[in-house]
Amino acid sequence: WVDLPSSAIKYVKRIEELIGAPVALLSTSPEREDTITVRDPFAD
Repeated sequence: WVDLPSSAIKYVKRIEELIGAPVALLSTSPEREDTITVRDPFAD
């Protein structure tokens, strides 16, 4: 997550604001190993 460009992080944070929900997982390609865990999706 921290290795993403700052513009990508800003974009994801803006999406969170617009949808009113946190983004837990972010994928950068169709490959499963390219999925980034932004936050634990099962945490409260």
